[in-house]
Amino acid sequence: MGEIKRIGVLTSGGDCAGLNAAIRGVVMRAASYGWEVMGIRHGTEGLTRQPTEALLLTPDKVERWLTLGGTLLGTINRGQPFQVTLPDGTVHDRTLDFAEGCRELELSAIVGIGGDGSLKILHDLMTKVGLPFVGIPKTIDNDVAATEQSIGFDTAVNIATEALDRLHFTAASHDRVMILEVMGRDAGHIALHAGIAGGAHVILIPEIPYKLEVVSQAIRDRQAAGKAFSVVIVSEAVCTSGGDVVTQTQAFGECRLGGIGQYLAQELAQSTGAETRVTVLGHVQRGGVPSPLDRLIASAFGVEAVDLIARGEFDRVVTWQQRQVVSVPILEAISHCRIVDPGDTLLKTARGLGICLGDQ
Repeated sequence: MGEIKRIGVLTSGGDCAGLNAAIRGVVMRAASYGWEVMGIRHGTEGLTRQPTEALLLTPDKVERWLTLGGTLLGTINRGQPFQVTLPDGTVHDRTLDFAEGCRELELSAIVGIGGDGSLKILHDLMTKVGLPFVGIPKTIDNDVAATEQSIGFDTAVNIATEALDRLHFTAASHDRVMILEVMGRDAGHIALHAGIAGGAHVILIPEIPYKLEVVSQAIRDRQAAGKAFSVVIVSEAVCTSGGDVVTQTQAFGECRLGGIGQYLAQELAQSTGAETRVTVLGHVQRGGVPSPLDRLIASAFGVEAVDLIARGEFDRVVTWQQRQVVSVPILEAISHCRIVDPGDTLLKTARGLGICLGDQ
């Protein structure tokens, strides 16, 4: 690899708080090496379009990006570049288009910010193209392997916790069972963290099969003790008591997780006699100003990603382990989904606090 003069940075997959802080970290650190940074628009699509959609990012341009939510570069979370369906119905592999875009911009390496799915696609794409690549993990689900913290998770937990705080008051005012449905496609980290921090009485996550009668009894026990209200938080990936996944069909026929909160509301209303209400946070968890922790981790990830390029350490992902930034091979980072472990300290904490997890 020759002298580095210019690198690219892109965001891929769903948006979350802290992405702009990571981009800012990349640009600021690259400037110290005398490198230019091209911000690639709309993930990999920016390099496959003609003309190429990218912009030169300088420290002056990104100085105020630290506190901004979303991603100012734009992102995509559908499809993948190896099988793109064209208007005429034919399927096209855009690898060569991507490679041409990289050559057009004269990129020496790319920093990709994404979840496990995006990182895998980027790894495969960069391997085909032969361009050095470094990954930064982001996902509000916090399910990327090898890292204790992904960009966006802390902000999502803060938002869910605040929602629980607010629901407590209206639940108590009306003697209701308030159910909060939060995101968590494969893992229940958001529900578990926010549930404990927000004082939920019931926490349901996909890693722990629950029994509807156990949840109902926990609410009835509170009623018998003179506590007429309860607050429940549930991850969107939790199934019905019969094991069925609850989904909703979106525009263009796309099927997404969602609806478990409403299912629980109907079942619990019948079994406890309580008035129930459901709040679905949805994409509210992705938006807003990033928390201080997300800003710190995103900045640290951005700086380390550039340092990895400077040291010639490619095909790696930066991770947060024991309050340190450590890089690992990308295949290790995407080897599996990081779900809530049965021995997780927070599960023990929840049980110790008397929170019902639905299994006992």
